[in-house]
Amino acid sequence: MKVLSMIQPWASLFVHREATYETRSWKTNYRGPLAIHTSKKIDKAVLNHKAVEALLRKHGITKENIPTGTIIAECLLINCLKVTENHGTSAVLEDGRLVMGNDYFLGDFKVGGYVWEVEGMRLLDDPIPAKGQLGLWEYD
Repeated sequence: MKVLSMIQPWASLFVHREATYETRSWKTNYRGPLAIHTSKKIDKAVLNHKAVEALLRKHGITKENIPTGTIIAECLLINCLKVTENHGTSAVLEDGRLVMGNDYFLGDFKVGGYVWEVEGMRLLDDPIPAKGQLGLWEYD
């Protein structure tokens, strides 16, 4: 299965669907099953942000128990769209879709970047310890 490693708390916000999209500087032509891996790295500045703390707390996640170094969910990657406009509080995707609110706040919508769209997010009952890698990688 293809796996995408994400820094925390971004991974947890994404798998718990607080963020609809995953934003990346690079495009993928891959479509299909995708596992989400939490890297061991934590963005502490974001994790300490009051709004982010509140979003995570809704799902029982705190600074003390945020998962790292594990595959925590699986989904289906259905689209990869280019960001064509950024207005500071909203962004426009190549299909004309407008991104705003928490979706905008929880992403990096630089013009020329990419938005990965998924469906069917499912948390794993038993997270799988894994080292992780850059880019998309394979896990058997």
